[in-house]
Amino acid sequence: MDTLIAACVQTNSQDDLAANTAAALEGVRAAARQGATFITLPENVFFMQAPGKGAHPDATKSIVQLEALAAELGVWVLVGSVQLPSPEGKAFNRALLISDKGKVAAHYDKIHLFDVQLKNGENYAESDRVTAGGEAVLAATPFGNVGLTVCYDVRFPHLHRTLAKAGASIITVPAAFTYTTGSAHWHILLRARAIETGCFIIAPAQCGMHPGNRRTYGHSLIIAPWGEILAEGSETETGIITATLDLCKVQDARDMVPSLQHDRDFTYKNYG
Repeated sequence: MDTLIAACVQTNSQDDLAANTAAALEGVRAAARQGATFITLPENVFFMQAPGKGAHPDATKSIVQLEALAAELGVWVLVGSVQLPSPEGKAFNRALLISDKGKVAAHYDKIHLFDVQLKNGENYAESDRVTAGGEAVLAATPFGNVGLTVCYDVRFPHLHRTLAKAGASIITVPAAFTYTTGSAHWHILLRARAIETGCFIIAPAQCGMHPGNRRTYGHSLIIAPWGEILAEGSETETGIITATLDLCKVQDARDMVPSLQHDRDFTYKNYG
């Protein structure tokens, strides 16, 4: 497959599982009507609660509905993440890749957790309620290998480089990025990850206000391997963005700057 129509469904999820699920299902249908065969949803797409609350007990029912829809439409769907119980009594922040047959083809548990105290008073302690994953995940699809990451992972280049060197041509970065950090770093980080890896970056995002007075940045992005922004969502409005990916551009970018082949071991000396 040389080309792919990919989509990001940008949402404003709240603490109403049924309403969020209905919005996600309609977003997937709308993206499919626009010709997309790989449709991505943001982090915490089914449920956004105030900090400190755990996984929703009925989240698996939403997954089943999305599996059925993927099979009905014959499309691949990324559930950006859903909170599912972990053995530690917390939750995994888990991304799910659903095939066009309605089966979970791969899942990834977010490795890097967002524990941050911002100067404006915003406080995020994801590790209080989430168990960190420990495995990078690469999924084989008809349109190439897809590397899975979630939100804060974008700040860790070595994860994306590892996925690219393992064969990824597309890396997904579903997010519920805070407005404060998003307005400063979102575009820069995602474009850098595309350029460094020679991958397409697909980053569906949450937007607007959520429970707990949390504001997310929006600006869902689809970025080419050379760093060009192919499609971008609104800052405040839900909706769908699509782009046609010329998958040959992956090798073109890597041929022009073959940095994935130029790693060298080095030692460290401290003159301090």
